[in-house]
Amino acid sequence: MTQTELILLNFTEIRRKSIRIWKALPEEYLNWRPDDTAMTAIEMVRHVLEADYGWNIIINRGDMSNYSTPWKNKPFVNVEDELEFAKPYRDTFLQSVRQFSEKELSETEIIHPGNEEKKNLGQYLLRIGYHESVHAGHFMSYLRGMGVERPNIWD
Repeated sequence: MTQTELILLNFTEIRRKSIRIWKALPEEYLNWRPDDTAMTAIEMVRHVLEADYGWNIIINRGDMSNYSTPWKNKPFVNVEDELEFAKPYRDTFLQSVRQFSEKELSETEIIHPGNEEKKNLGQYLLRIGYHESVHAGHFMSYLRGMGVERPNIWD
């Protein structure tokens, strides 16, 4: 397996498990949050899904200075609506990753706009997976706080 194939497998597995977790969310808890400063459950789902759009710009070394999200002003409906809306952006992101060569993964320098840290592309892509994984853990804590049964993600 190539580095690119392993990174794509990692993204696919992380997202599969995130979706399993998100689908456990009862609609009456969409706006639940553990405290007033935290994201609501549905905001966290959107945050993770919406990130693919920004990641794609960053990994293709696009300009983030006038970043605008396609989710701007989109009302929250439910998890299924969020997944459906995000699908083309996820597909575009994965297609970008699929096209990177081994050389590009190790030699392309990415500067994250939020903190100006430099990473090679391969490392940056792994950190993208970590971002979603951390939020999966947050979401599992949310479900626990709601008293909702948490799905088994350890298959």
